[in-house]
Amino acid sequence: MGHEASSAASGRDAIEELKGGSFDVVFLDLNLSQESGLDVLQEILRVSPKVAVVMITAFASLETAVEAMRRGAFDYLPKPCTPDQVRQVLAHIERTQKLERRVEELESQVATDGPEVDLKTESETMKRALEVAFKAAASDATVLLLGDSGTGKSTLAKAMHQRSPRHAGVFVTVSCPSLSRELLESELFGHVKGAFTGAHSDTKGKVATADGGTLFLDEIGELPMEIQSKLLRLLQEREYERVGESKPRRANVRVISATNRDLAQAVREGKFREDLFYRLNVISVHLPLLRDRAKDIERLALLHLKFLGMRSGKPALQFSPEALDAIRHYPWPGNLRELRNVIERAVILCDGVQIGVGDLSDSIKLPSDVRLGGPFDLQTIESEHIRRLVENTPTLDEAARILGVDPATLYRKRKKL
Repeated sequence: MGHEASSAASGRDAIEELKGGSFDVVFLDLNLSQESGLDVLQEILRVSPKVAVVMITAFASLETAVEAMRRGAFDYLPKPCTPDQVRQVLAHIERTQKLERRVEELESQVATDGPEVDLKTESETMKRALEVAFKAAASDATVLLLGDSGTGKSTLAKAMHQRSPRHAGVFVTVSCPSLSRELLESELFGHVKGAFTGAHSDTKGKVATADGGTLFLDEIGELPMEIQSKLLRLLQEREYERVGESKPRRANVRVISATNRDLAQAVREGKFREDLFYRLNVISVHLPLLRDRAKDIERLALLHLKFLGMRSGKPALQFSPEALDAIRHYPWPGNLRELRNVIERAVILCDGVQIGVGDLSDSIKLPSDVRLGGPFDLQTIESEHIRRLVENTPTLDEAARILGVDPATLYRKRKKL
């Protein structure tokens, strides 16, 4: 039937197998020579709570079936079991476990994400990016999402998964810069008991969890060189090995990756494998900065306000006209992530039913009426830009570097403001 299987001669041996490996299903005979299968059932579930236990016995009776299910068995089969019965129960277990993983994934999204995915846009650049992304979503092609931090790469990756033939599978995220090389390798590919200090049991890894679904590798540019070759093997041959194990395993995963780095430059510098870069970059999608989506900013702000207000028990919150004007004209260097953080802060600090300019982060507040696109001459715009930049930069040298001028020039200009 295509499954890997192990056997144990006794309940004690079965427990040791479970402690040393990763199993989805246990077929447990009710009538063991020295032990009661019902007692072993409880010990199995104590050691491996998520495993599905199917009781089998030649002494079938309604009473033992009810007792086994009461103690946590998944199903019950009489001996002799036919191949069709085994197929049916395994298919049922597989459907149930996929559903449970999907529920866990959705609960996690509800707990941690922002509002429901909204990919409406008035930006022509964003429209073109979405068009390419959604065409690619219908295939199993490897996609590389490019763009600055906070531009919505992870949101787009989830939307692509939901529009793909794998939408019934799970969407699994791995943040490449978040762990050390050793822990990241284990997080990705799993490990066997004793592979390293602290590896007290087998772990299947995110690749195995994503089997049949989508694996999203966030900030792929930070992936250590030692792991890049193993990822390349997974992409080319669909094979990998757990840490501490030489046995090859197979996984049918679709990979979407994202980065805010210039991977082509990293290849030239010897910091990223060229063959892996070309394998990841089958289709690339570049997401624009939020400030380049000016017509979208107000709608996105209102969407976040509705979500965060509901979550905080303040569903009636609104922006004052002044606050909304400040949000529209702020350049948002932190993109969508900064927008969410600013609105979340305002929702928490606001005492009334209207968020004012005073509830926004200091960097968002408009110190004057001068704004891009307004009826102002270039000198006024330049003076206001310099003043704001100097206020929000730790040193004059840093401000001069951003402006692309000599510090002495900036000092002279600043004295005239």
